[in-house]
Amino acid sequence: MNPAMSDKRVEAVDLSHHISNLSKARLPSPLKSLAKYMGKPGLITLAGGMPHPDYFPFADISGNALPQNSYSVDASSRTSSLSWIWNIFGSKPKTIPVTIPKYPTASDQVNLATALQYGQATGLSQLQAFIKDFAAQVYDPAYSNWTCLCHTGNTDGLTRVFLTLLNPGEMFLTEEWTYPSALATAQPVGCKPVPIRMDGEGMRSDDLKKVLSGWDEQARGAKRPHVMYTVPIGQNPSGATMGVSRKQEIYDICVEYDIIIIEDDPYYFLQMKEYRLPSERTTSKTKHDGAAFIASLEPSYLKIDVQGRVIRLDTFSKTIAPGSRLGFFTCNPLFAERLERQGETTTQAPCGFGQSLITQLLVTWGYDGYVRWLHGLAVEYEVRRNFLLDTLASEFHLRPTLGVQGIWKGLEVFVAYAKPDGSEKFGYGNKLFSIVPPTSGMFLWVKLHFDDLHNFQPGDEESLEMQMFIKLAESGVIVAPGWLFAGNPADPPEPGSGHFRIAFSNADPENFKKAVDIFSKVLRDFHKQ
Repeated sequence: MNPAMSDKRVEAVDLSHHISNLSKARLPSPLKSLAKYMGKPGLITLAGGMPHPDYFPFADISGNALPQNSYSVDASSRTSSLSWIWNIFGSKPKTIPVTIPKYPTASDQVNLATALQYGQATGLSQLQAFIKDFAAQVYDPAYSNWTCLCHTGNTDGLTRVFLTLLNPGEMFLTEEWTYPSALATAQPVGCKPVPIRMDGEGMRSDDLKKVLSGWDEQARGAKRPHVMYTVPIGQNPSGATMGVSRKQEIYDICVEYDIIIIEDDPYYFLQMKEYRLPSERTTSKTKHDGAAFIASLEPSYLKIDVQGRVIRLDTFSKTIAPGSRLGFFTCNPLFAERLERQGETTTQAPCGFGQSLITQLLVTWGYDGYVRWLHGLAVEYEVRRNFLLDTLASEFHLRPTLGVQGIWKGLEVFVAYAKPDGSEKFGYGNKLFSIVPPTSGMFLWVKLHFDDLHNFQPGDEESLEMQMFIKLAESGVIVAPGWLFAGNPADPPEPGSGHFRIAFSNADPENFKKAVDIFSKVLRDFHKQ
């Protein structure tokens, strides 16, 4: 029986052989190691160099936060992704006060004196308690002795994980298109990515098996990888969503080949319904049901992790604010202890101001309130995605077709052509770009059809992509060039194509329309040249 389906969950297996030499050499911080004595009643502390909290100039910090139900979960009730923002200017929004006193008088208040003091790398005790309960209810790890600890955002978290697991010269597995900062984080350590082919769900299990089973250490110049980095939900940059069946296939391969899975999941709660063109769209009223919303999300790798070989990274950057620089790991206690040791001598604890405000907000909202907030956010980003795609559909002729190759094989692909303006001799002219609407995340992955250009030669892809990027930038629109996301920039996937990653997360409707107008003009001119 799978322990995830039973109350008799086993502890994580011994994975200590995955710890890097650098991480093995880390000792407990000499002063931090005294913390285990700090909770003793009546203890007089004269050991640390901690300033007295009376000298902290902040008697309290406070803010006015939005209620958890600020965003409607009914997408059919709005015509724009920014209708809520427009409503703000028409009437003063309701808020709830969040105050953190230096010396609290109520049990549900965060202690500012503690938050602003030197603290533990695991985070504030109230925050630890909240995220542990949250992870238990939402992710439901399949082994018994998992734990959580804080980090200062997923970039910091990923750096810690790489240094904890990878030795210089080792290689790690990742998708053929992947998050550029992950590659940049590993590069100074001397670790290179091994790209695994993708499809509409992200990483392909069959190609992962092929790469691992056929690994030639002499030809590759490195031992077979023992670490996999993946963004399974809102895959960055493709926007793919990986289902639990695919995760189980990949997890089983990772068990067979003894691979540690780094699950970087900042977009987990931004899972969306499939996109339909406005003419095919149906409307139905939606009401919030917290349990139903959580159940509708594709499960985390933790749900099937019976051995403790998943290190999951969560962040509050996409759900509360990037500037909070706060997130958390969920992993086995062996890895957590090594990650804590690293935190003690680098960032120490996350910023006390950010921790205290977010902790007090979460305590005020409670688990159900935070889930309600997340549900509203998911709908907001779905409406934003729809608005951008609807705008593209009004500017271009989007012809649905079946993908026959590459990462979109077997999927419904929308191929964009310029709408006739009288200059075409027949039909719609060249294919301009293709898209598969994302099912999670914040990005639209656009495939540019350079092989339809006059005098195109294989090998021109990166040059043409940058030429078009520059023309867009000079015209007033910045997008992310696709070559940044290639797992192997020297041999990028999909010859004959370029790519752009376009964010639908941060623009108002008017600017979306302006950007699409500029994009259309640049594409038309580029193909005419």
